Amino acid sequence: MKHRPLALLGAMLLSTGLVACSASGGGDSEDHAGGPTVLDVWLMRDSVSEAFQKEFEAGFEKAHPEIDVKIQIQEWEGIGEKVTAALASNDAPDVIEVGNTQVAQYAQSGGLTDFTGKVTELGGEFWLKGLAEPGSWEGRQYGIPYYAANRVVIYRTDLFQQAGIDATKIKTRDQWLAATEKLNSNGTQGIYLPGQNWFTLAGFVWDEGGDLAVQDGTTWKGGLDSPEALRAMEFYKRLQALGKGPKDSDESRPLQAEVVAKGQIAQVIAAPGGANVITQSNPALKGKLGFFPIPGKTADTPGAVFTGGSDLVVPAVAAHQQEAYTFIKELTGEEWQKKLALAMSYVPNKTNLAAAVGSDPGAAAMAAGAVNGHATPNTPQWAAVEAKNPIKDYMTAVLIGRDAKSEAAKASRSITTTLNSGS
Repeated sequence: MKHRPLALLGAMLLSTGLVACSASGGGDSEDHAGGPTVLDVWLMRDSVSEAFQKEFEAGFEKAHPEIDVKIQIQEWEGIGEKVTAALASNDAPDVIEVGNTQVAQYAQSGGLTDFTGKVTELGGEFWLKGLAEPGSWEGRQYGIPYYAANRVVIYRTDLFQQAGIDATKIKTRDQWLAATEKLNSNGTQGIYLPGQNWFTLAGFVWDEGGDLAVQDGTTWKGGLDSPEALRAMEFYKRLQALGKGPKDSDESRPLQAEVVAKGQIAQVIAAPGGANVITQSNPALKGKLGFFPIPGKTADTPGAVFTGGSDLVVPAVAAHQQEAYTFIKELTGEEWQKKLALAMSYVPNKTNLAAAVGSDPGAAAMAAGAVNGHATPNTPQWAAVEAKNPIKDYMTAVLIGRDAKSEAAKASRSITTTLNSGS
């Protein structure tokens, strides 16, 4: 599923009308006799700006006059049901943007076109792992990486300067912890970290070599009680204690960007877009916010992050398969990926294009972290885990002093049961 907490981050960053399927699918877009093929495309709200959309459509149609692109912007609210209905109909659009972790549930039903044979041609060797891996299902590639976004550390440059700390020198988790401890004094919170920020915990789990769940054949098992995941939770507990973030809520309750705007808080973990929310709430902080990738265990690798973002898919029933592939090849190719990244402050879909956002400090930090991007377990049942989210309850239990090992085992059992319920 698409994880909205990034786009505000307050809300993870990936930003997010609705038209009935019968009015927006491929069946209503008849090709004109002797004229160009009409290609119906669904892109999501804030995936592209109006200016970028117009530029791309004009450029694409100039290069491919035989194709007339009709892009319709969709809302995230209710999109899962709408896409499911479209895939089961005879009136599906030709190309659909979906959240990267949604691909498995659509592919499982057999409703998507298989692009495995096109991976090399599309530059798959450079795709961000956090977009490419969830775009595959049972060894076949159905989702083509479109763009990415992930969390970074947003910090107060003035508070760092007062403490004599150079943020560019913070490369490891140990250095980060030491700096945060130093910042946590004289009325300043070293970091604002809500107790249930489970995406951040997931990054620490991946850093340690663990995972939220592991698959053995056709069976899944929750992984929070592994030694690696327990070490990750211990680090999270130490970091969280260096601020006054609530132990029983996440980034949205209250909106962490608004909390940072009101207080002397040195750091927050958020998508770069969170900086805009902070300065909108407190204009006095404009020019006083910087960014760096979440530090890793060693200086040579940034901390692991959850890669939010989107893939492009083609319904198996889409009427214009070749034209749809042409559209995807263009939009995910080097020229338009660079332009999209600059226009929207996104991370390009390939590691070798990261330099395209070098002039944007927030996006540059995000791109640096994206090289160690990961996705949640690649199973259609993961959405059900998030709906119950025993990870949040586990984190709160540990932070208020309960035994980590027993609480992790309980949460892992819940994840195991949920993931195998659809088997």
